[in-house]
This record gives sequence, structure tokens and C-alpha cells, in this order.
Amino acid sequence: MTNTPQLRGMANVSFWAEDLNTAKEWYTKLLGVEPYFQSPNPENPAYIEYRIGDFQDELGIIDKKYAPQTATLAGVGGATLYWHVDDVVGMLKKLEELGATQYEPLTERGVDWFTASVVDPFGNIIGLIHSPHYKEVLHSIQKA
Repeated sequence: MTNTPQLRGMANVSFWAEDLNTAKEWYTKLLGVEPYFQSPNPENPAYIEYRIGDFQDELGIIDKKYAPQTATLAGVGGATLYWHVDDVVGMLKKLEELGATQYEPLTERGVDWFTASVVDPFGNIIGLIHSPHYKEVLHSIQKA
């Protein structure tokens, strides 16, 4: 068997925050779960990580003092990772109630396909998507 270089799937997405304890409180409210990993310890974390969603994807929050210099220059930025949600409008409302601000408005992309994004209180973009492709993949995996 040969090892062919390929992207095999999202392993982790990491965001930055200046105050990890405040970020932990905010993301715990948003996600409804506590982080499963905190380093070096829960009282004074430099990194926290959640497992969320159908595939237990990793969402990490890193103390901004460890960010590469280029990551802190633009303020808001980085790649936009879109998380599948069943109700984009409802999730937008929840995020805004928690203090996130609109970045990309709700946009219809096709039949039963919507996107939007917000900026969390720490300057990270959270993309939301309702995509028929996501559900097709999920259902095919569940049948296997």
C-alpha cells in the first residue's frame, strides 16, 4: 500500500481568543457541552478542545498569545469553516443572542441550501450552512 498525499477530512479547526476562560464560557453556552480537553489545566488553560457534531469534529480554542504574528494582523479573518446546521436562521439568532455579530448575511445558495456567518466575540468567523450534500453523506454513512 502506498501513502498518497490527500486531504482526508477535517481533523481540527482552531480559533484564537485573548481570554480563554471567557471563550470557554461562551463556547460552552453555544455548544451545550464542556470541553473534553484543557491544557495545561482547566483553571488556567492555554488550549481547550470540544468534540461536536455528527462526526465528533474537534473545535479548539487557543490562547491568542500563541498565534503566529500573521494570524493577529488582520483582526477578523482566516478561513471560514462552515458547520452544518438544520436551522440556519435559528442558529444565527442564538449566536447573535450570545454576542456574535453578522459577517455574511443569510444567503440562499440553491434548493434547501443556505449559508451565513458571524464573528464571535473573540474575532473568529463561524460559518453556518444547511446543505443537502451534508445530509446525503451522513445518511450514506449511517446505512453502512
